[in-house]
Amino acid sequence: MQLENKVSIVTGAARGLGRAYAEALAGAGSAVLACDVNDCDETVEAIVRGGGKAVSATVDITDMASCTAMADMARQSFGQIDVLVNNAALYGGLKGARFELLEEAQWDAVMNVNVKGVWNACRAIVQPMRDSGGGSIINIASLAAVYGLPYGLDYVASKAAVIGMTRGMARELGRDRIRVNAVAPSAVMTEGTEEFFGEKLEKAKKVIASGQVIPRNLETSDVTGTVLYLASDASAFVTGQTHMVDGGSWFL
Repeated sequence: MQLENKVSIVTGAARGLGRAYAEALAGAGSAVLACDVNDCDETVEAIVRGGGKAVSATVDITDMASCTAMADMARQSFGQIDVLVNNAALYGGLKGARFELLEEAQWDAVMNVNVKGVWNACRAIVQPMRDSGGGSIINIASLAAVYGLPYGLDYVASKAAVIGMTRGMARELGRDRIRVNAVAPSAVMTEGTEEFFGEKLEKAKKVIASGQVIPRNLETSDVTGTVLYLASDASAFVTGQTHMVDGGSWFL
């Protein structure tokens, strides 16, 4: 997919899938603003070494002022905003438990980042995207939302909300030539997945792979192609959809 002359923002770009999305977008020709609450310098350095254009920003997506500053930086650095990848989320490090035993503080934190954070980022970029004549918002959901992952109801509920927001925003923004889609991967082999499953990782990998039509675990490269497609004009008539990237675990 060719993305020359496009400008993309990727949240949660310091590591894992977010970094992979940022590098893939830059490799296809897009300028990239790599954002995270953590340092994104390594992501930017990798993009620049590969001949791409990127800058980094420290962004707290739970704070609207921080998201507004993110949008302003993208325009100041590259002149416009064409693509937003809403990847930042709480996942690795969450403590799983039966739903009635989940910690209330963790529940609130997950909703604040995974739901409100997506809303904030979209609010910050929607007018600049309108000013650019349209664009593509790509919200990262999860197989967990449609499968019903047990012992992680906070995460499941947050990603189900992302799918709902995707559908609602798609209907609102179509007239502005802004497409809104979701990508719902299975457990991708990243640092976050290792942290989420902890000592149960190897068992989880086997169980996940055995439930797929394609019986192997997902790598970051398995997901980036879908994001590139949704960022590009190849998907110009696609909006409001949830794209499952899960090896055939679930059929919508």
